[in-house]
Amino acid sequence: MSEKTTEEPAANEDFASMLAEYDREHGTGGKKRRPGHRPGDTVRGKVVSIHGDTAFVDLGGKAEGSLDLTGLRDDAGNLTLQVGDEIEAKVVSTDEGQVVLRRSLGHGKQAHAELQQAFELGLPVDGTVSAVNKGGLEVQVAGARAFCPISQIDVRHVEDAAGYVGQKLQFRITRYEGAGKGRENIVVSRRVLLEEEQRARAAETAHKIQVGAVLSGSVTTIKDYGAFVDLGGIEGMLHVSEIGFARVGHPRDVLAVGQQLEVKILKIEKSDDPRKHDKISLSLKSLEKDPWSDVALRFPEGRRIEGVVARVEPFGAFVEIAPGIEGLVHVSEMGGGRNAQPRNLARVGQRVEVRVLGVEGDKRRISLSMEASPEVDEESREAGRAPVKSFGTFGDLLKGGSKQKK
Repeated sequence: MSEKTTEEPAANEDFASMLAEYDREHGTGGKKRRPGHRPGDTVRGKVVSIHGDTAFVDLGGKAEGSLDLTGLRDDAGNLTLQVGDEIEAKVVSTDEGQVVLRRSLGHGKQAHAELQQAFELGLPVDGTVSAVNKGGLEVQVAGARAFCPISQIDVRHVEDAAGYVGQKLQFRITRYEGAGKGRENIVVSRRVLLEEEQRARAAETAHKIQVGAVLSGSVTTIKDYGAFVDLGGIEGMLHVSEIGFARVGHPRDVLAVGQQLEVKILKIEKSDDPRKHDKISLSLKSLEKDPWSDVALRFPEGRRIEGVVARVEPFGAFVEIAPGIEGLVHVSEMGGGRNAQPRNLARVGQRVEVRVLGVEGDKRRISLSMEASPEVDEESREAGRAPVKSFGTFGDLLKGGSKQKK
């Protein structure tokens, strides 16, 4: 009996603590306690109704917020959200138990007075870039003049900011001085908002990043050696050699900033620096059909075809006869004699007629000849036209045709 009486109080205490915890989370007596939203909190919810210039948002846990729709319309005056949309907003006040939300400040008659609140809560404000000055841009925000340093207009280095003039963008106020004194000192940043958006997208994309995955992305930067592609807050590198099977002189010749691509992840190199993302290698080429897979059928021995000189080497010239397929014309097959130099017989970019001598598809090799036939079209000569290159003797054609049949 003595053991039982000592155990029961402990059990009762455990039950009491559990009940108290439940009451704190759910309330008692059938009354639900609203979550403690505070000004400055970022919340997510679903739009449940829209009345006039106000949307009502279900924040969960029986909590509902009111969202001012000012600034949430496009240039035509149409709302950019509708009932059922999931949105993210900031809590600006909780007066009398009502949760007041805003997506951004800097609108309407009271916009100027809201700048201080936007600064304190970290809310984005709408601004129009009006001019470029030394070190940055001048931005009009709610009738006040603000300064945006050049380094804060984008996540990437901006060489010439003139293209931003006239654009209406969102900013965050990073410095607000002189409020109420008639002359405010306002410094804003667009970059911090872009970085936050980038981090949020990166968190959603991270689980998709694995070798072999095929993802959609957008070209963000083009360099001599390739292009960077945004996969959704995380960038990968598309090397020039992986753009396609065809030879690419410069990535800019085939890609453009903003272009949408579907790429395959080839390799992921873990970064030793926790502040930096892993190095992700991408490929467009691996999603294309290998042009060498049926090269023997497309270019049988003896066939004559027109190509473009891609490279000239001391031993001969490489001629591209199809995108991604180059063949070698050895110096002995360039028709210049024993001591001829390839650089004197061909130049890069020159269109030439070649004849297929041999194909080794498994080794990705094609042997070509540029030697012209001594035959000349007599009819062309008599008519006063320029001589036309012969496709070889009749015997050569028969020889090529018989090999194709075999």
